Amino acid sequence: MIFWIIVIVGFLALEAATVGLVCIWFAVGGVAALIACALKLDFWVQVVVFLGVSGLVLAVLRPVARKYLNSRRKPTNADRVIGMIAPVTETIDNIAGTGAVVVSGKTWTARSASGGNVAEGALVKILSIQGVKLIVEEAKPAQVER
Repeated sequence: MIFWIIVIVGFLALEAATVGLVCIWFAVGGVAALIACALKLDFWVQVVVFLGVSGLVLAVLRPVARKYLNSRRKPTNADRVIGMIAPVTETIDNIAGTGAVVVSGKTWTARSASGGNVAEGALVKILSIQGVKLIVEEAKPAQVER
């Protein structure tokens, strides 16, 4: 029994240190194994119970817990530009390595998602961020809000 108590306390201490829902599942498995030990089951059965319960709890509850615990996650300033429409201030040419757009008053280096050139003055939709460059495509008229 002492072994399983040490396992439980160890995983709870590790969870307290990481605070990332990393080890709590194994502490639950340790409790199940402790119960198996109290029922005087063989050690190998206790290990199977520990692994089985830990794996089951991890597989079933972790996605649910992550969904609800990360629901308050807010995009960073950079993430907020994805989906926005921006004017091209320097012709975007992936081969020459040129191109810039202005979004929310900030100038960003930009590259075309299709690989084609985008002329200065055109409007583009921001698709993603790769490093410090925005990946853009020419905005369709329906995407541009006036």
